[in-house]
Parts: sequence; structure tokens; C-alpha cells
Amino acid sequence: MNDSPAPRPSEPSACPHSPAGPHGAPELFTWEFATYPYPAYAWLREHRPVHRTALPSGVEAWLVTRYGDAREALADARLSKNPANHAESPHAKGKTGIPGERKAELMTHLLNIDPPDHTRLRRLVSKAFTPRRVAEFAPRVQELTDRLIDDFVEKGSADLIHDFAFPLPIYAICDLLGVPEEDQDDFRDWAGMMIRHGGGPRGGVARSVKKMRGYLAELIHRKRENPGDDLISGLIRASDHGEHLTENEAAAMAFILLFAGFETTVNLIGNGTYALLRHPGQRARLEASLAAGESALLATGLEELLRFDGPVEMATWRYATEALTLGGEEIAAGDPVLVVLAAADRDPERFTDPDTLDLARRDNQHLGYGHGIHYCLGAPLARLEGQTALTTLLRRLPDLRLAGEPGDLRWRGGLIMRGLRTLPVAFEPGSRTRKSDTASTL
Repeated sequence: MNDSPAPRPSEPSACPHSPAGPHGAPELFTWEFATYPYPAYAWLREHRPVHRTALPSGVEAWLVTRYGDAREALADARLSKNPANHAESPHAKGKTGIPGERKAELMTHLLNIDPPDHTRLRRLVSKAFTPRRVAEFAPRVQELTDRLIDDFVEKGSADLIHDFAFPLPIYAICDLLGVPEEDQDDFRDWAGMMIRHGGGPRGGVARSVKKMRGYLAELIHRKRENPGDDLISGLIRASDHGEHLTENEAAAMAFILLFAGFETTVNLIGNGTYALLRHPGQRARLEASLAAGESALLATGLEELLRFDGPVEMATWRYATEALTLGGEEIAAGDPVLVVLAAADRDPERFTDPDTLDLARRDNQHLGYGHGIHYCLGAPLARLEGQTALTTLLRRLPDLRLAGEPGDLRWRGGLIMRGLRTLPVAFEPGSRTRKSDTASTL
């Protein structure tokens, strides 16, 4: 049972009927595009699957939009993650990557390095970030989820981004890293500045990154003297043939686990909830499955939500280390390449009815968490948080509904991530379900 992808007020046709840019291509990076980029990506997949364009920052980069090309690019060792391989022009300097990370000495993390350093660091970090640790964290994620819903359940309304999707992964990753509870609101403030950076002042983001770097350095120093059973202590203890993470590496890894581990989950919960609210038939199937104590549809459904309108629109920056051909285009050495996951995951050459949400979709090897050696290390945690959040919302707020018109919603205008600024909802005040029931199918 699939919901038909009928036109929606919040998802205007972006192309080919929208104003075209130079040479007939759809106009990219407008507010209309940010609201619903998929028709523009469909045009690019058909006409210019590897497309060179000027980004809002002024940097020129190649956009890769077909699934086959995207999967190839994500695994191509000639496309480096190291910004040192970017043939920057003076005006582009510092305009790629995460604002402020260069000045804060936070560059040596998994998103910015290649083998053999990447191999060493990932192996070390994997020793601390284990599936067992994630599984043991499930009760805490459930506790945080229920606590946040408790805070607004009696009001009958909420902004699910501000009140739920944003704080849940922040508090979860802080707990996992070992940030003391009394310091977690500072992290929430710094993360709030970072998540608002699309269209906002990069200087404000850089200041937040610098404050976070200073705090992490101090926390790592304290953990060295008094380690605990947390992720930062695990990073400090991790060793491989006698090698340990340096203090800069540990700080950079803690930073990127926080940065990559919260905004993706904010968007997963926000985009996923919005998709369910806009597809009542699919939502009803999931609710019936959960009520029957089943977990299969929840598992396939989360993967489908990741494919359909995932939290990461484009994979993080890559730079050609040599001239290469991709999708029939000649990429020069030093050119930046952005793999558009949102476009690849709606490629009709790979997915049947790609613009249709089907929570039971089985053949679903989406690229939402990447591919190859840079596949997201935190994917199990994000899946745990996403499943817990969606299950608990549906069970505790069975009449959850949008408050307002879909066309009034606004999406953040950033480059890499895709997420709603707000998601106003309404429901009958008061919890109708015992909290202990919400975890039964996870």
C-alpha cells in the first residue's frame, strides 16, 4: 500500500517549470529549492548528472546526482577528504568544511582525512564506539525521549524541532561522550548556533566551535586524570599497537561525533515525522504494526524515511587529487566534488517509484549514511534514536497532527544538511500510553 506522491503545498514544482538558470538548468540554492529540491535534482540526473555550479559561498563545485555515479564517487580513493587537496582560489579559502574548525585545530577527524591516517583513527575510535555500547545506551535514549515528551504533553501543542528533535540527540550524545549534566545546556547553546548556520553568520558559528574546542580540551584533560565509562574516556584509552589518539585528535573526534551525531538525528526525526504526517496511509500501517508488537515495518520504515527525505542532502566535501572522469565529465585535480545523496536516493534507475514513500520497501540500499570507508560510524546510534523517537511519538501522541499549513514551513538553507526550521504540531493534551509500553518493539 503506497501513498501516491500528489503535489503538496510545501513541495512546489521546482523544475522544469521553475525559473531556469543559465543554459536552461534549474535555479539552485533558492528558498524554493531548499523547500523541495527533488524536481531540480531530477532534471540534473537526466540532463547533467555531474554538474559544475557556483555555490552560495562563491565556491565552484561538481554536483553528482545519479545513484551509480554517487556510489562510485563515495568509494573513489582519488576523491580525497583532506581540504589540503582543494585548489582554492583566494576568495574560496576557508569556505569549505565546517566553519571555524580550521582555526580551532579540529581538522584531524574522520571527515577530513584519508588513509592511512583515516584507517588508524577509525580503528581507534571504533574501539570506543562499539555496537555493545550503543545497545547498552538504549534505555537512556528511551528515558530522554519520554522526559522531553513529558515537558510538553500537557500543553496540547509543541514545536517538534525545538522541543524534541533538537534536544534529544544533543543530550544523548553529551551523555555518551561523558559531558557532565550541568554543562550540557552550554553544548545545547553552541549546537544551536551551529545548526542555524545556513544563511546565518559564519563568525557566530566559528565562535561556538572555538568555545566547544576549549571545553573539550579541558574535559579530555579531566578524563585523563579521572576516566569513566564514557566515550571520551574510551577514546583516551583506545590504542592500536601502542598508538593512542593525541589530545588534538581526541578533541577533534569528540567534536565531530557531536557535530555529525546531533544534526543528522535532528533532521532524521524532524523529516521523518513530517513525512509520516503527510502520508497518513503509511503512518496508519506503522501504527498498526507497532500496536501488534511487530518490529519489521519499523526497521524498513526508518530506512525508507532516510531514503525518501533524508537528513543529509549532500555528502561532505571531497577534492580530486588527480584529473579523473566521472559521469562523462572531466574533473580537474583540486576541484571540489559534492555527492548529492538526496538526488541519488531518488534515482529511478535504482529505486522503483522513488518519489513514493513505501515503509515496507525491501530493496533499499540508500546512501543516506554514505558508502565505502567513510560510511557513518554513528549510524547505529542514529537508528536507535530515530526508532525510539518515532515509536514513542506515535504511541504517546496517537492524534499527532500538523498545526498550520505545510506551505508555511521553512527549511534551513544550508548546503550539506536538510532539515526543517520548525515543525509545529497539535495533539490531545495528556499521555494516553504508559511510558514502559513504548520500548516493547525496539
